[in-house]
Amino acid sequence: MLDVLSQPWHWSVSGLAIATVMFLLLYAGKEFGVSSNLRTMCTIAGAGKRYDFFDIDWRAQRWNLLFVAGSVIGGFLAFYFFSSPEPVQLSGETVDYLQSVGIAAPGPAGTPWSYVPRELFAAEEIFTLRGFIVLVIGGFLIGFGTRWAGGCTSGHAISGLSNLQLPSLVAVIGFFIGGLLMSWLILPLILQF
Repeated sequence: MLDVLSQPWHWSVSGLAIATVMFLLLYAGKEFGVSSNLRTMCTIAGAGKRYDFFDIDWRAQRWNLLFVAGSVIGGFLAFYFFSSPEPVQLSGETVDYLQSVGIAAPGPAGTPWSYVPRELFAAEEIFTLRGFIVLVIGGFLIGFGTRWAGGCTSGHAISGLSNLQLPSLVAVIGFFIGGLLMSWLILPLILQF
């Protein structure tokens, strides 16, 4: 059983799982989104007493908090107990591009560097200018952008598009344009620091 769980699965398995979850959420009258949990957690912490934006019934969002907690626990289990002994497979063109901008190929299987680049996420990088830009400024922009767009990529691309919401289509187009600009123009500049 562990062999089955630790091997890469076909993309259609995730697609079927996401579609099933979306149909269940639509049936229950709920909308999926990860970033809305930040608002819920602020409400639980008492922010609703000072700001009307956080004055919501957080109990109605318990299912979404459970989903995020399950995602964190699932990620932990997948990495520490079900990780594949095989290295992450990337195309040769991708590896060449990453190396051209100063990022090494994925590290050995079972290490954090098999999933994220050491050049950006190692502890010693946090206090560099590049680390500051990636973590602090990037984190602020993601948080601000999520609030401004009315949701995150998962909320708009999965839930919003399945509900045929035009604002979600506009947001997803913006996410793709932003992702392309970041990958091809901005990230190479940041990596030069």
